Amino acid sequence: MNLYPLKFNPILRPMIWGGNDICSFKGITPEEVGIGESWEISDVNGALSVVANGDLKGKTLAQVIENQESSILGAHVFEKFGSKFPLLIKFIDASNDLSIQVHPDDELAKKRHNSFGKTEMWYVINAREGAGLYSGFSQQITPVEYVSRVENNTFMDVLKRYEVKEGDVFFLPAGRVHAIGSGLFIAEIQQTSDVTYRIYDYNRRDKDGNRRELHTELAKDAIDYTLEDDYRTHYNSQQDVPVELVECKYFHTNLLEISKEYTKDVKSLDSFVIYICMEGEGLLVDSNDNNISFRKGESILIPASIDGIKISPKSNSKLLEVYIPKK
Repeated sequence: MNLYPLKFNPILRPMIWGGNDICSFKGITPEEVGIGESWEISDVNGALSVVANGDLKGKTLAQVIENQESSILGAHVFEKFGSKFPLLIKFIDASNDLSIQVHPDDELAKKRHNSFGKTEMWYVINAREGAGLYSGFSQQITPVEYVSRVENNTFMDVLKRYEVKEGDVFFLPAGRVHAIGSGLFIAEIQQTSDVTYRIYDYNRRDKDGNRRELHTELAKDAIDYTLEDDYRTHYNSQQDVPVELVECKYFHTNLLEISKEYTKDVKSLDSFVIYICMEGEGLLVDSNDNNISFRKGESILIPASIDGIKISPKSNSKLLEVYIPKK
């Protein structure tokens, strides 16, 4: 079977802090409220994405990859990460503050959970006035001080808070303490992992009246206590030119703000490519003349076996372009 650009059914996840914007953003009816996340492309056990278009419609991402790993993933990606699709793509809508949390790196996650670690990045799609997030520390602390501050409810005092706006980017390597604040709508790119250590949750209670579990001791060994001057990712936006936002061994992400035709040589990357549309609409055509339309709120997976693609926006469009670098 010739492979082609793939769309997937979104996996909508109600959350205690979820908002009301994901369905309208994605054009889903009837609209559901309290949806905190839409998992766009997922190979997480128990939450596998299902193909929504073409001959492979109805198959899970894992089934599509099976027996044709290099064709989907790319040879170097398969060699590096195995047959598990290595990235999880999400939209996040926070009507309330998310918990303060941290994720383990590959070594610790493998040891404790037989999982990938969780390095991730955020792109702010929308932000209410005054909305903010936490990334990293505002002052140097030790593991011992971390525990005492969690116990006496002063841990928030040593976190770095950023007031943010549309277009802001944050790279969050495993080990960095972080949290999304209320009023933010974010695109998240991360390793395929659902391992989260919750450090502080504002003493909230769930629908049954119980406080959510904290992972104070597990987090202590996962935290990177290194203090940095600035945790924000800086870039210069350009029209009709791919702008690099993040490059790490887990993913390379470009911002595409395009008003005219855009082409990409996929074969030379030896990696799948993902396009996440955050604004506008258009048509994507691959080198085998397969075509697929896209609109705001949709994500498309381009298998590594496809030689190249051409994107023709109908109007000004904004997309994230994601792949695995050769390093």
